[in-house]
Amino acid sequence: MRFGIISGCLWGLDTVVLGIALAMSPFLGAGEASLASALLHDAVSAIILLVYMGMRGRLGHTLEAIRTRSGKAVMAGAVMGGPVGMSGYLIAINNIGPGYTAIISTFYPAVGTLLAFLLLKERMRPRQIVALMVALTAIILIAWSSSTTQTGPSPLIGVIAALACVLGWGGEAVILAWGMRDDKVDNETALHIRQTTSGLAYILVVAPVAGIVGFSSQAALSPSMGMVFLASLAGAVSYLFYFKAIGQIGASRGMALNISYSAWAVVFALVLQGTVPTVLQVVCCVVILVGTVLAATPDWSDLRLGPPRTRTGTPVLTH
Repeated sequence: MRFGIISGCLWGLDTVVLGIALAMSPFLGAGEASLASALLHDAVSAIILLVYMGMRGRLGHTLEAIRTRSGKAVMAGAVMGGPVGMSGYLIAINNIGPGYTAIISTFYPAVGTLLAFLLLKERMRPRQIVALMVALTAIILIAWSSSTTQTGPSPLIGVIAALACVLGWGGEAVILAWGMRDDKVDNETALHIRQTTSGLAYILVVAPVAGIVGFSSQAALSPSMGMVFLASLAGAVSYLFYFKAIGQIGASRGMALNISYSAWAVVFALVLQGTVPTVLQVVCCVVILVGTVLAATPDWSDLRLGPPRTRTGTPVLTH
């Protein structure tokens, strides 16, 4: 479980640091900022993982894995999560604003849990599902409290894009969980394949189609790239823990823990930017953290403080 919690914490850091980068030149006020930042984020993350895998002497494992059926599935998941999910998320922000986008995209764990049940036969107890729904409600309240009534040029396109994000992110986790069942595709190899595929898809397909090649090149040489690098580093490590969590406890519970990033983002915004949360946001953060832990724990008695107990309730003596 700790891997999922750490992944959410680091993704919250990634979110805040990338937001700082977007407030710098040349991103600030630029229409190309969202897609260009996503491209640079995933491309840098892929390079970081290339160096990481190279230092560990595991590049051959990646080359071997991409030839397998599971490796190809991970590549498909990368397209779902990167160009489809993330691009949908950013297009939605441009058309309906970040608050409403966050509200809709929050439901990706619910969709992922349904797909995991149908395709992977993963099951969550009713009380775990209730805990997940409570956490999602708290996330919606945080997003709603920070949103405005202003929307972009096309609300309909924004909603469709946000729904694509939900399907992309939810489907990615399930595909990855299936792919990592193969011994040749461990969590680190799967992540290397994922980020490399996503980065290449952005560079070779999304950037030319969206016309952001020139802007992305300009941004890559600007001082703001330092912040993008830090966000990418946090994101790469977050993904490492996220994939470990999916591999160990399944897609449903891994996603449940990962969405705690909404609460961690509030904490890091306070620490790094001095953004003081409201009382509602503080309460929601606590609810999110507690709810996601409960959603990822099949037996809530495991969370009891004190020495472990037997089935009859008597303490287990340890030496």
